[in-house]
Amino acid sequence: MKKRAWLSWILTGLALAFCGCDGSAEPGAGSQVEPEDRVAETIKELDRICREQTVYMVGPEKGARLAELVRSRAPSVVVECGTALGYSGLWIARELERLGKGKLISIELDADRARRARENFERAGLSGWVEVRTGDARELVREIEEQVDLLFLDCNYANYYPCYRGLESRLKDGALLVADNAGIGAAGMKDYLEEVRSSHESETEWFDIDLPWGKRDAMELTIFRSKGER
Repeated sequence: MKKRAWLSWILTGLALAFCGCDGSAEPGAGSQVEPEDRVAETIKELDRICREQTVYMVGPEKGARLAELVRSRAPSVVVECGTALGYSGLWIARELERLGKGKLISIELDADRARRARENFERAGLSGWVEVRTGDARELVREIEEQVDLLFLDCNYANYYPCYRGLESRLKDGALLVADNAGIGAAGMKDYLEEVRSSHESETEWFDIDLPWGKRDAMELTIFRSKGER
């Protein structure tokens, strides 16, 4: 019994060496943040910055839906038009990492925002899954050589249609098109919405959101079909 008591005392002492005196975890200088926590912390911080600085983002409600779509589609190539600070890209890239496949090509017109987005992807540990390209998305989409499984449009509303048309020949049959702000920006993207709703299987999904610039908005989800398959 004495030997068992002594062993128990030793084990307790070892456990407390890795914890606070009350037994709670107390990370030391060599501790590391788990990858999932790094992404979550970066998303949370960007959420705060975007709200304070009025940097338009999808917000957590639509971000979660976007992640769900990526998870269900398991795309090899995702193209995002409109990186901003990388908020929606983090939701996308995290799912690609979880899937263990795919890459995100994200295009941003503003060079400073593109730089900050790269820093945020690096901070979250997701830079290996994302390529940020700087320039006019209407032009840069034409340079993409890969076949695209998922297109996320979140740039100037008037650019949705030209971005879509510029990438149309690289879209896989059955590719998913996701257009953000299809509620509050419907008038500005009218040509795009008319095209996908008349030529493809398209559905409007509405969300109750909690953002300084809106409380309700939508995303337009479209299944792209090549002309030979319509």
